[in-house]
Amino acid sequence: MNSEFNFQEIQNALNRISIQIMRTPVYSNQHIDKVAKSSLVFKCENLQTGGSFKYRGALNAILTLPDSARAKGVATHSSGNHGTALALAAASLKIPAYIVMPETAPEVKIKNVREAGGKITFSSPRQEDRERVLKEVIAQTGAAFVHPSNDPMVIAGQGTAALELLQEVPDLECLLTPVGGGGLLSGSLLAGHGINPGLKIYGAEPLAVNDAWLSIQKGFIQPPTGNPTLADGLMTSLGSETFPVIRDQAADILLVTEEEIRRALYLLAVNLNQSIEPSSAVPFAAVLKYPDLFRGKKTGIILSGGNVDENRFPEIWA
Repeated sequence: MNSEFNFQEIQNALNRISIQIMRTPVYSNQHIDKVAKSSLVFKCENLQTGGSFKYRGALNAILTLPDSARAKGVATHSSGNHGTALALAAASLKIPAYIVMPETAPEVKIKNVREAGGKITFSSPRQEDRERVLKEVIAQTGAAFVHPSNDPMVIAGQGTAALELLQEVPDLECLLTPVGGGGLLSGSLLAGHGINPGLKIYGAEPLAVNDAWLSIQKGFIQPPTGNPTLADGLMTSLGSETFPVIRDQAADILLVTEEEIRRALYLLAVNLNQSIEPSSAVPFAAVLKYPDLFRGKKTGIILSGGNVDENRFPEIWA
């Protein structure tokens, strides 16, 4: 898929989903600008339906399915925001959503999926077991698989957050997103460069789970490191659809430590008065760590989500 096609797909996606999604606000803060020595704007996807940008991609993927496939429902494996987003999007269209979740998933995330109307099947936490159980569910139900990130229509939907941001703030010079599976970053690259080919777009990830950075360095996809991190939403690897876009178009993947994530999370919570998850703070942590890249520049950051597991509060705010 060429970039022109993908940019058109992102525009199509926004037209398709705009009635059902929230056009999330863009915030700024003078104190944060002083600390960062940059002019920052934050696209608050933590306020999106389901509490994250994931609703955009899930909804777009479902809406692009043929009617006959859509009627049988959708399925995925997820321990977090994608499962909730897919269940909510499916419920809005009155079709079933089958979510395979690891037995170790936090209770709050299980609760979110159930309240969204998802039909949960549990598996062991191992990736191969999750995929095996998902295949069984699909065989039994005929549901269509919607991947959390490695799906062109999911990527197009995720890119609508950056498209909205650039419509509102067209003079951005830099843009940052977190990177886990790469759906948000690759969608943002295609949206951003479709509008402004000179826009510098960065991914940011924890040093503890630096598989995206390693993938770019080595030239092929690296598996998840499996290391623990506060930013548990980023503990996944790039896919065959997201990797080439990120490899070819990202300005860089910036790495931050756990303490740097914690500091960024604190500054955002205090100054923006927003409830965000640690994964959302990773790009801001990168701006603070690499000030020479962003000094004096108009910089956008997508706050990816706000679903915080309250059981992790002692660890996050330690």
